[in-house]
Amino acid sequence: MPSHNDTDDRSPAGLDRRAELSEFLRSRRARLKPADVGLPDYGSRRRVPGLRREELAQAAGVSVSYYTHLEQGHSANVSEEVLDAITRVLQLTETEHAHLTHLVKPERTGARAPSSRPQRLRPDILQLLDAMTGVPAYVNGFGMDILGWNRAATALFGDWAELAPEQRNWGRLIFLTPAMRDLFIDWERKAGGVAGILRMQAGRHPGEPRLASLVDELSAGSEDFRRLWAVHEVRRKGHGVMRLNHPQAGELAVSFETFPLLDDPDQMLVTYHAEPGSESAAALRGIIARASGADRTDGTERPGPDATGPVSVPLGGGVTRT
Repeated sequence: MPSHNDTDDRSPAGLDRRAELSEFLRSRRARLKPADVGLPDYGSRRRVPGLRREELAQAAGVSVSYYTHLEQGHSANVSEEVLDAITRVLQLTETEHAHLTHLVKPERTGARAPSSRPQRLRPDILQLLDAMTGVPAYVNGFGMDILGWNRAATALFGDWAELAPEQRNWGRLIFLTPAMRDLFIDWERKAGGVAGILRMQAGRHPGEPRLASLVDELSAGSEDFRRLWAVHEVRRKGHGVMRLNHPQAGELAVSFETFPLLDDPDQMLVTYHAEPGSESAAALRGIIARASGADRTDGTERPGPDATGPVSVPLGGGVTRT
């Protein structure tokens, strides 16, 4: 069965670069106490939790006015040394440091904004997905669009070909599709990861209108998204173990790995497998086999969109054949 393939600083949904920078720095300060950065805490009553601006400035070795100017979103003259000092004091992770750098100096990071053209997968990537017959796999694009997948992925997550193109997006699936709460046992963790990846992409491409539109939609439709978005966590898709409550196989644990596609930094190949010899591995083989058999109940394979060339979908829909 062929694999499927779809799909000034201000913008809507608060994706203003200066506002993002200000809110991110304040949220990181709020996590810390003076003792966390080697400063005395005299026990004075604080109007807000966390480290004060003057305490952060002292620990980072910059003036209060300089740091205040930065936290207000004015970042034109910030040096790498100051960024490194603030990163150290705020105890930022590598991902958070990259996010801060994108917000402070987007032109310095070489993060080119995605084109308004539909996202596309190379034919070789489609062939690779087809060849991974026993491994559920798909490709994420910018804005968490699901650009391509194989039959094994449909066995694990459901047949995305049955969805409208604009619904083939992890943000819409997780926050606007109730069935996903049943599928993902740790739904909160999955939802936090999706929100964090979208936040990271918003930092890399501040003001990108398609992503801003998606954030507007999710904010309007999901209280959980609004809550998670306000935390300002940033994530990169990586690796780990995910527990699913599959409608056919019951509970199973699958490991996921993420591989960036080097010719497009916004595209990620994501694969899933179960520990060899485990009950989850046997269950995964079973649901993949059943999905493969279902495709052939009429004696033919279901035609895929790449029968007439790859299909890609821009954020928000609109299928285009190439």
